[in-house]
Amino acid sequence: MLSAFVRAFRTPDLRRKLLFTIGIMVIFRIGSFLPTPGVSYPNVQTCIDQTKGNDLLGLVNLFSGGALLKLSVFSLGIMPYITASIIVQLLRVVIPRFEELHKEGQSGTAKLTQYTRYLTIGLAILQSTTIITVARSGQLFQSCTVDVIPNDSWYILLIMVITMTAGTGLIMWLGELITERGVGNGMSLLIFTSIAASFPTALWSIAQGNNGAFKFIIVLAVIVLVVGMVVFVEQSQRRIPVQYAKRMVGRRMYGGSSTYIPIKINMAGVIPIIFASSLLAVPGLLAQFGDQTSGWVQWISRYLVSPSAPLHLALYVFLIIFFCYFYTAITFNPDEVADNMKKYGGFIPGIRAGRPTAEYLDFVISRITAPGSIYLAVVALIPTIVFIVLGVGTNIPFGGSSILIVVGVGLETVKQIESQLQQRHYEGFLR
Repeated sequence: MLSAFVRAFRTPDLRRKLLFTIGIMVIFRIGSFLPTPGVSYPNVQTCIDQTKGNDLLGLVNLFSGGALLKLSVFSLGIMPYITASIIVQLLRVVIPRFEELHKEGQSGTAKLTQYTRYLTIGLAILQSTTIITVARSGQLFQSCTVDVIPNDSWYILLIMVITMTAGTGLIMWLGELITERGVGNGMSLLIFTSIAASFPTALWSIAQGNNGAFKFIIVLAVIVLVVGMVVFVEQSQRRIPVQYAKRMVGRRMYGGSSTYIPIKINMAGVIPIIFASSLLAVPGLLAQFGDQTSGWVQWISRYLVSPSAPLHLALYVFLIIFFCYFYTAITFNPDEVADNMKKYGGFIPGIRAGRPTAEYLDFVISRITAPGSIYLAVVALIPTIVFIVLGVGTNIPFGGSSILIVVGVGLETVKQIESQLQQRHYEGFLR
């Protein structure tokens, strides 16, 4: 594998792509440390040392590489774009025009991408306003004794909103540059960079605690176990054979080839975990606005907000399984696949073309999603349960969602580099 990396850097065009990608990732990390105008950086550092921050913002802070709690230019990270992309995908089911654009090919996809960009900017304005409001009220750094925004006049707050929104637009542009001129998917690599940047600090904090060496070894073992499980399952797929009939076009005969439809065990990716985490954060958000001494607020804090509560874990598993089926049903349309196969003369051996093919695909998807959803729930729960038992906290960036993203993006990027190496040297990473 090391020799393959050396060959990759010896290939001029591939070396340029790799260096360009690394340069964009460095710029992204630099922007995560630049403070937003109007924010007192020394006070932010003091507050980070005094408190662990708001648990409800943990997911956004993870995807921003810790930039959120620093109130930097790139505080929002890539999260507004992820949310906008998911919303546009879900709207395809509700708005027929979006579904028509999706079927139009490249021109329709470009239009949907444009809508996603507009929605990203709108969500960035909303989220930046919310984060600034939370920071002013003291909920971002609870029990902190200093103000992170000393001057909260309206023009300073307006400049902060504009700066954070512009930072999100710049991140979106950087991700698209990587996709066009670099290696791999730009948005995925930026998320990979944000999450991976938090790993060394979290590991060091575990090693410096009580029984640090023992806990450090256990955490590493859990990470290796989960990574191995993720690699094994993410590479697994159910291959449905497809046969194309022979047909004469003029004097030439076309078709007669055999191929397959690859169906992954986990077709929904990390989206169900993100949905479940976001939905479980809503009760805690509502409790923030209530009387902290009232019974319902204490009940929510004890049974729904606490990561170690059995009810919280049970709801987490249920929501992951539910959203796994829900998102798979939205992204994979058996009727559309069956129609495309019928249009080009393809059929599954033993299954009639048309409606029977769609019913067979739906049957396979519903059966294969069951172990996929259970796998997602197990991956999400193993790190959380182990960290609760060890007492190292649940806010460290080794949850199931982060490991899934890091391993998935890493595998996809390595595959793209390997395919480009094979085009030039006929050798990939593995001989």
